[in-house]
Amino acid sequence: MRSVHPDKRPRALWWVLVKWAAVLGFIGALVLAATVAFVFWMYGRDPSLPSEKTLAGYSMKQVITVLDTNGQRVGEIFGPDKTIERRTYVPYDKIPRPVVDAFVAAEDNRFWTHGGVDYWGMFRALVANARGKRQGASTITQQVVKRMLLTPERTFKRKVQEIILARRVEHSLKKEEIMALYLNQIYFGNNRYGIEEAAKFYFGKDVSELNPGEAATLASIPQRPDELSRDKPKNRAALKVRQTYVLNQLREMNKLTPEESQKWINDSIHIVKPADAPSDSAPEWVARAREELVAQLKAAGKDETALDTLGGTVRTTLDPGLQQTAQAALQKALRGVDRRHGIARPVRHVKPGQVDAEIDRLGKRFPGTPIRRDRYDAVVTGVYDEDHEIAVDFGGYKASIELDDETDARYNPPDEAGKRKKPSERFEVGDVVDATSAGGNALKHAEHRAMFAPGPQGAVVVIDVRTRKVRALVGGYNTRVGGLDRATQAKRQPGSSFKTFVYATGIASRKFTAATRVNDAPDVLNLWKPKNYDKKFVGPVLVRYALSKSINTVAIRITHDVTPEAVVATAKAMGIQSELAPDISISLGSHEVTPLEMTNAVASFATGGIYAPPRFVEAIGGKDVPAVPGVRAMPEDVAYITTSMMQTVVQSGTGHLAQALKVPIAGKTGTSNDARDAWFVGLTPDYAIGVWIGYDDPREMGKETGGTTAVPVFVDVARTMNLPAKQFPRPATIVEAKIDRTNGLLAPEGAPPASVMTEVFLQGTVPTEVAPLPDEVTAGTATASEYDLPTAKPDDKPEDDRD
Repeated sequence: MRSVHPDKRPRALWWVLVKWAAVLGFIGALVLAATVAFVFWMYGRDPSLPSEKTLAGYSMKQVITVLDTNGQRVGEIFGPDKTIERRTYVPYDKIPRPVVDAFVAAEDNRFWTHGGVDYWGMFRALVANARGKRQGASTITQQVVKRMLLTPERTFKRKVQEIILARRVEHSLKKEEIMALYLNQIYFGNNRYGIEEAAKFYFGKDVSELNPGEAATLASIPQRPDELSRDKPKNRAALKVRQTYVLNQLREMNKLTPEESQKWINDSIHIVKPADAPSDSAPEWVARAREELVAQLKAAGKDETALDTLGGTVRTTLDPGLQQTAQAALQKALRGVDRRHGIARPVRHVKPGQVDAEIDRLGKRFPGTPIRRDRYDAVVTGVYDEDHEIAVDFGGYKASIELDDETDARYNPPDEAGKRKKPSERFEVGDVVDATSAGGNALKHAEHRAMFAPGPQGAVVVIDVRTRKVRALVGGYNTRVGGLDRATQAKRQPGSSFKTFVYATGIASRKFTAATRVNDAPDVLNLWKPKNYDKKFVGPVLVRYALSKSINTVAIRITHDVTPEAVVATAKAMGIQSELAPDISISLGSHEVTPLEMTNAVASFATGGIYAPPRFVEAIGGKDVPAVPGVRAMPEDVAYITTSMMQTVVQSGTGHLAQALKVPIAGKTGTSNDARDAWFVGLTPDYAIGVWIGYDDPREMGKETGGTTAVPVFVDVARTMNLPAKQFPRPATIVEAKIDRTNGLLAPEGAPPASVMTEVFLQGTVPTEVAPLPDEVTAGTATASEYDLPTAKPDDKPEDDRD
């Protein structure tokens, strides 16, 4: 029997164990590889897995930037999606290489060489995490997949699918395309997405202008955007640490020299102070630009949701300087009305010993709880400088009014030294103010909160009459995003400013000329007995004079003769879009219109009767938007004669304050029923400027008129425009004739110069009858002397324009 050497047994056993371990390890590796392959195969075949090919035409949510005519940003447009992402897409070739290098250094320094997944990086991250150091391993490609194709959930399946898609993306897109997607999609905090918006928000510049230190700073933020983007000392310190890391990485990658890297490490991070939201500066224009875009989308068969991903720019016709001037002019006028009407000021005062009695008296007619927007008298019962408020009593209902806030700034503007009055310098106990209830939290000195009854509002529109480009559009004292734009949304009675269409219709009918005499006398038309504001009637007057003094009865007689339907047709052709009923009250502007349509319609007179819609947008996405061709709405000679009569409104009529400009101005004032609306629409050969002022209620404005309240706004705006002293173009078909100022007939030879004026006529409408000399008595002159007929001399004192 053969024996085994005892030293060989352990060696054989060891060798068997090694062999079996190797076999089992190999089998285990095969099983693991097969399992991994199966998992990747299974998850890769998941029908719900997005296709990497969608990234080739991926549409990101973008902000649409609204620009003024000079290309400066004034606002933003977002789509209807409630998840707002402020982003402006920038193609890869517009992003400087140092910016790209900074993000590669910060996020994925092997980006240009790996195939979508950095396996060595994943191993290093696994080791680091096992040691308790948190470290990510996602490549830039994986981050694109995670943000743009997958959900943010953290599961094994999603991670596997992320790797699968990352590899597929690397095969379907170029590295540059992947980088462009990443840099435009990434979040930078403060609701800024993409490198362009981040550059503008943090450094006030385009991405093309970033220096290496700024690029490294922005590349640092996406790691922890909600933390590193906050303006706090500890966050700024952490951001500097992260920026230093990125700059050192750039040095190691030979993208910066050691000297350059150290220069930016030593330099402080200069983040600019965030500007006010650009959409707050011109909300009226943002709304108009949005309307234009939606209209174009509908024309292309798309709906409003396309705005979410449209992006690009919209260059408007807004002249920023003129817009600011118009806003300031309107604010000045409204503060003047505030003073005259006692808005946010004592309307009366009761003596200290009578305060309680006054409160009791107010309580007898007070409803118990103030109705929002209704106005009530309230007695001041306390004035508190340190708390910037006053306590008031409506009659058993105690409240406080906050002073020195944004709203109150209108009623208490700073003086020349920049100081505002203290509450005690404005009010004292016993003052009675016009107030109403207010929402919000209670103030310190009362259980309820109140506010001053609001003052009037207004609108200003400035249009280039030839191009119809709207150069300024002001919709209120202070307009806000989502607020009421009174220039385009508030429909109000135009009052006598509408008479331009009445008189133009009369001239076009050839039944009337500027020299026709019409009787200003009481009359009854369909049981309506019209009257003038001053309740006086002066007898037969020339049509030119009647328009300049805004005589109601003459406008009514002309409307009656030419028919209200004809007046409506004229107004519609010239540009009035609102509904107009063809009744006799149309002669006094009883039907509501917006300031924009009124201004644009009157602009059609300055263009010789050519109508075109107002333009707000010059270019979309860098491509010019063609103007809509104008159409003939009125004969050129009719438009000229009407404009000539409107010049008399300024020269010697209700718009006389516009003479301060010392250039040819045509226009028409308007004051609606019970003085609820004050208007003036003025013309030069180049511009139309419309002004409306009134309460939103609407309520009466007392003695405010178009001539005294709206004209000064026109003057303040026009004065800054350096308007040339040029005349309105005269058509060759216009005929001139010298007429008698009193009766409109041809002036006789030898007539005194003071009795003669030159008038303009349509061909074939010049008077054929010659007027008698002043000392000759006829039936016509007897009638005229009986009424003591006024004449439209330049030195006439204008009358208020009231309906």
